[in-house]
Amino acid sequence: MPTRTRTLEIPTTDGQADAFAAFPDQDERHPGVLMYADGFGIRPVLREMARELAGHGYYVLVPNLFYRHGPAPVIELPEHIGEEARPAVIARLMPLIEAHTTERVLSDADAYLKFLTALPEVGAGPVAVTGYCIGGLLAMQTAGAHPGQVAAAAGFHGPVGADGPDSLRGLLSKLTARVHLGHAESDLTPEALGELNQALDASGVDYTSEIYPGTLHGFTMSDTDAFHPAALQRHWDRLLPLLGRALANS
Repeated sequence: MPTRTRTLEIPTTDGQADAFAAFPDQDERHPGVLMYADGFGIRPVLREMARELAGHGYYVLVPNLFYRHGPAPVIELPEHIGEEARPAVIARLMPLIEAHTTERVLSDADAYLKFLTALPEVGAGPVAVTGYCIGGLLAMQTAGAHPGQVAAAAGFHGPVGADGPDSLRGLLSKLTARVHLGHAESDLTPEALGELNQALDASGVDYTSEIYPGTLHGFTMSDTDAFHPAALQRHWDRLLPLLGRALANS
């Protein structure tokens, strides 16, 4: 369906977070989806993905995770983030990622969800959260902190469970959302996947969690060397039914 886009400012406890929004070009309310970018942040590929999702009937809000350091793009990015450019880009981003503490994540999540659910174009029901790379972990943290509000959470090539079993149990302890985790083959061994899925089983969460075959970290992002078109399609094939089930009445 046709979509519209706009840029927004989200009030937070630490200032104004700039954000990109995509939503159906219809005068009615739609289920809300909070989309967390990967560490490279808001850029053309993220806008394209937000518009794609909005075309399926969702209001998609993509906040600038690193707004405390300036508006997106916080650092200058090449049009294609190839292997030659990647180390220098990561070196500049890592201090921002390290400064984005769990306290900041949860404070921002409160602000993002409050803003999203108050928008006149967004329905009154529960919302969903999805994310990529570090955004996948943020999506799960947000869902865990808002169990009554977040009905679906998805993470793709994200470091969920990377901090060990104790951290993972804490992350899952309050989670009630339906979950899909799509892992890169280069990020997770089958053994590590088994441990992660055992923790999900123990939590009682309704979930799917799988390694996408033949993928590298970042497989959804068409502006990186890791891009895998079939895996991007698999991501949509998992994400859209998840949102459809969880947000059917929003």
